[in-house]
Amino acid sequence: MLLRSLRPLVRAVTYTRWLHLVIGAIVPLAAGLIYPGLSSPTLGDWLIAAALPVPVVAALALVPSARRAEGLQARLMLFPGKHARARGGKVLVDAVTGVSAAPSASWADRGRTALWLVFRMEAGLVAWIVSIWLLQCALVLVDTAVEEPVVGSLTPPAGPGTAFLAPLPLLVLLALVVAGGRLDEKVARRLLGPSVKERMTALEEKTERLLERNRIARELHDSLGHALTLAVVQAGAARAAKDPEFTDRALSVIEETGRAALEDLERVLLLLRETGRPRGASPGLDEAARLLDSARSSGAQVEAEVTGPVEDLPGPVSREAYRMLQEALTNALRHAGQVPVTVRVTAARSRLRLLVVNPLPEGRPPAVPGSGSGLRGIRERAALLGGEARSGVKDGAWRVDVTLPLR
Repeated sequence: MLLRSLRPLVRAVTYTRWLHLVIGAIVPLAAGLIYPGLSSPTLGDWLIAAALPVPVVAALALVPSARRAEGLQARLMLFPGKHARARGGKVLVDAVTGVSAAPSASWADRGRTALWLVFRMEAGLVAWIVSIWLLQCALVLVDTAVEEPVVGSLTPPAGPGTAFLAPLPLLVLLALVVAGGRLDEKVARRLLGPSVKERMTALEEKTERLLERNRIARELHDSLGHALTLAVVQAGAARAAKDPEFTDRALSVIEETGRAALEDLERVLLLLRETGRPRGASPGLDEAARLLDSARSSGAQVEAEVTGPVEDLPGPVSREAYRMLQEALTNALRHAGQVPVTVRVTAARSRLRLLVVNPLPEGRPPAVPGSGSGLRGIRERAALLGGEARSGVKDGAWRVDVTLPLR
């Protein structure tokens, strides 16, 4: 218990917080030196010195950058550590400190900044006065030769035998240092914390990061799943055929598919590492011929029909449609085997439709519509683009039908 109570005294943050608090006394002390003067101040003089700078300090809060400066200073002195600094010069709402370093964006932000500046000034003045008084008390108690208090002094009288009481004011001062620093921290979180707008912005950024991670996970699933499915199908077909020429073609397809999967994997890893290296562009629907050729080389009979200017599709629609087609073909090869697959791609002025149909394998029960992570990924991709994806059995065949808006 004793060690726990003494732990704050060995932490540097305790004294940086006290310094941050006492710095606020500079303004009222400077004002008091001008008027009414602090040569022999009375209680009324201290009150005047504390009240005079309030309008000027409150007016300073009207400057938007004042909030940013106070937030950065509070982060640095009240919450020391790597999180105390704005990373890369970017204004952030720090999750560790809970203090915003953004300029004031509303009158509510300016009002809270004004309250913070007034609090720093007044609390700093009180901390400075109390610190000086306690130090004077300790010195007077040590100086046991002084029998009478100095006229006008706030320090208590001392006499012989009172030197052993000298540590008492210092202990009180240390306790006030710890308590004042914690009060300063709590008020900073309250008055310099993020506004509603900043919280919404931070929430939107977090949501975007989560969506980006989900997109990367889907891309890995689609790309690597497609490559592994083709490799397994090709290897099985080559072993069953026992034809050297067919085996060579199968190995070529496996090599090409594996190389493409490695390129996708490297691009996704670059996204995860967030390096400054250029990132390769994701394939679009205009490169769908590669997917169709890979499916055909595995033994599937793919009949494809593309209608409309596929090469002019918006980038996000083209890339997501490519991944949807990849997943639909992968599912057909994985669950149905070497069966005829019909692919219809229709690009109109207002929408894109993607239809993949394959017959159900004999002796195998149909899958539950919408089940599986691949089909769920197709639905999520379509929903993010404002479209719709449906899958299920119709007329004895498995259908994946995707409609995406182009506007």
